[in-house]
Amino acid sequence: MTRQIGIAHLTLIALAPPELVEVAAAAGLDFVGLRVHPAVPGEQITPMHPGSPALHETISRLDDTGVVVRDIEFLPLTARTGPDDWNPALEAGALLGASVFTVTGADPDRARLIDTLSHLTADAAAFGIRPALEPISYQSVSRIDDAASIARAAGAALMLDPLHIQRGGNSVEDVAALDADLIPVLQLCDAPLELPGDAGDRTTALQYEARRNRLPVGQGALPLAALLAAAPAGTPVSLEVPNERLQSAHSAKEFAAMNADAARALIEHVDGAAVDGEDDPHA
Repeated sequence: MTRQIGIAHLTLIALAPPELVEVAAAAGLDFVGLRVHPAVPGEQITPMHPGSPALHETISRLDDTGVVVRDIEFLPLTARTGPDDWNPALEAGALLGASVFTVTGADPDRARLIDTLSHLTADAAAFGIRPALEPISYQSVSRIDDAASIARAAGAALMLDPLHIQRGGNSVEDVAALDADLIPVLQLCDAPLELPGDAGDRTTALQYEARRNRLPVGQGALPLAALLAAAPAGTPVSLEVPNERLQSAHSAKEFAAMNADAARALIEHVDGAAVDGEDDPHA
């Protein structure tokens, strides 16, 4: 089975969506994840509402390159999140051909969070899109088992990120225990096993690492081979590897190609081992 590889917008967040599509195509990637909603209040993103020039240009680049949009992002579900927040993103996502909308659980009230996610899931279905709840190490929903319970209750999926799996105190075994239909796509990046440096304010340190200091596959110590083997066979992978230092030394195309090549080497090892029937594909 050929596994599709894509790139998440956070990896090259400075690029407008049409530019990210071009970079993905140059790196031989199959899909992109696009940010069509600000991840945090005040974040400046390229306007991607229906009728916007950027949306029109992105669709044109997708048609020209054959790259597709698998997922859109990013909506924190708070106590106040509602249809006015998600409908514009869903409309843009449908025009882009997306099937997944990444969200996070930023509401500590579990019952209210499930209700909000259920409402979003029902609205998203009309657009052919399924929300995917991502457990984030510094947010209210940080554990895989908790996120899975909420997602099942709301009819949503999960977005799993190896960095947040590690920093949130989760394990590969937690991933292996999930129902296959909860994992439509799996993110990839690398990092040290422990949070680098003097953590101080741990939340701030976690946010900095997640948004600006991840490592390409193979340059850290996360159990990525075991993670791929634990997920359903052939699950598409999305490269989410923001790294300010490395990006300052490479062009966007070089950085994307570097990450794509590293991911392909890992995937070839894991998927090849599975096909060959080796006893331990986690090595």
